[in-house]
Amino acid sequence: MIPSNSPPSVAHEQHHPVRVMSFNIRLNTSSDGYNSWPHRKQMVQSTILFHRADLVGVQEALHDQMEDLAKLLPDYDFVGVGRSDGLTDGEYSAIWFRRNRFQVLQSNTFWLSESPEIPTTGWDASLPRIVTWVKFHDSYTNQVFFHFNTHLDHRGEIARVKSAELIRSKIEQMNPEYLPVLLTGDFNTSPTSNPYRILTEGDESVSMSDAKSLSIQPPHGPEGTVSKFQFPGIPGSRIDYIFVKHKVSVLSYATLSDSWSGRFPSDHLPVIAEVNIGAVS
Repeated sequence: MIPSNSPPSVAHEQHHPVRVMSFNIRLNTSSDGYNSWPHRKQMVQSTILFHRADLVGVQEALHDQMEDLAKLLPDYDFVGVGRSDGLTDGEYSAIWFRRNRFQVLQSNTFWLSESPEIPTTGWDASLPRIVTWVKFHDSYTNQVFFHFNTHLDHRGEIARVKSAELIRSKIEQMNPEYLPVLLTGDFNTSPTSNPYRILTEGDESVSMSDAKSLSIQPPHGPEGTVSKFQFPGIPGSRIDYIFVKHKVSVLSYATLSDSWSGRFPSDHLPVIAEVNIGAVS
């Protein structure tokens, strides 16, 4: 029996961790056949719910997929727009959140281009690329923080570098109070690349930290985050990330290789981190 005068767990008494996920859910295309969205959507739902994600940055979500997720995730709301017109056309880089915990204070989307305020394709990118962001209030902790979510271009090397520079600059400009920041996304780039270095190197006031490298518990799961719908995936293909800055401590981090009889919910593996926002261990 535990003595009645034993002190309570400090972590559970003082903090309400947030479970944040980045999940490229793969667009809805009939060319995927057996792995097309109608055959996967309930696996995506199950992955989010079983791992108790509080915040989910999704990539490649088309409008019909967003409508499906709204039905499959009734306790969540989202912020986001289609990248082609700023409304419903094209892929979303949306942020889903638990509506009973988080209040949206501000939100918007900007384009990764020379004209961030309008739907445009930047530099040598093959497609329009966006960042959707939300300034949240956490009703459990009374903490205010930012969550940014993105999907960098898969072909344009210059675009990925310029996009990383723009994201870093925008976060700095929008956050003069140094509020905690989460950045999720499919960055289509490795941990040894220039875009990664742009985001993570330099002065602490502007640089991000890779949540995986900060995790108090040893990271769980495979290194690569691209499955291509098959085992063993693409070894070393780490292109999906969760970055943090300003008073965010990372309790755990995982790449989720959940499968159903050899089938994956997406051609990417989601990544998830449990974080304390507003307190650093």
